[in-house]
Amino acid sequence: MQDETKYAITMENVNKWYGKHHVLKDINIRIKDQEKVVICGPSGSGKSTLIRCINGLEEHQEGKIVVDDIELCDELNSLDQVRGNAGMVFQSFNLFPHMTILENCTLAPIHVKGMKKHEAEELAMNFISRVQIADQAHKYPTQLSGGQQQRVAIARALCMQPRIMLFDEPTSALDPEMVKEVLDTMIELTDLGMTMLCVTHEMGFAKQVADRVVFMDNGSIIESGTPIEVFETPRTDRLKLFLSQILHN
Repeated sequence: MQDETKYAITMENVNKWYGKHHVLKDINIRIKDQEKVVICGPSGSGKSTLIRCINGLEEHQEGKIVVDDIELCDELNSLDQVRGNAGMVFQSFNLFPHMTILENCTLAPIHVKGMKKHEAEELAMNFISRVQIADQAHKYPTQLSGGQQQRVAIARALCMQPRIMLFDEPTSALDPEMVKEVLDTMIELTDLGMTMLCVTHEMGFAKQVADRVVFMDNGSIIESGTPIEVFETPRTDRLKLFLSQILHN
């Protein structure tokens, strides 16, 4: 029987090297439309490289990546299409310091999507309000806390109205007291019906939000399953060791 499941992201036999270092090894994963997936694993396991390959920030040397029915290839058109459909939030906020929060959020809709300024501002204020910083809209990034700046980065990505959201360790650069406010914002986004793929060490977030947790080590996917399967009944010694280390820190 033919598989009629709609997949937002497909990676088939994906390999990537940095010189002689084999950083992604035969990655095979399919992420369903509207699925929430958390990728975890030790530092250097290839998590961030994997997520950056999905929107073409890193180039894979072998295999096939399809994002929202568009195969990622060298053609500029495919890259633009994929990036239009897949918003990304990084560890660092990457906000323009000379622009207000509202200006940061309207820049891409105006110049990439061709929206009129007043339409882009209305859209931006909707998402700025959604991440609960509407009162900061006319301030500059340096006037905000780290947690607030990361929420701006999330709002900015949402302003492109992507079908897929990619998060690359969005809380790792934050002070501990600011982590919760960003994670709470991400939890609230789950009702928007978009596909979410998040690289994070926040296991509480993974348990609460994820439909599936993927564990990586040394460039390979070691285990994949529901949060209960991964956290309560890990199958491999490597995952058991990883969980014992992070859950006792």
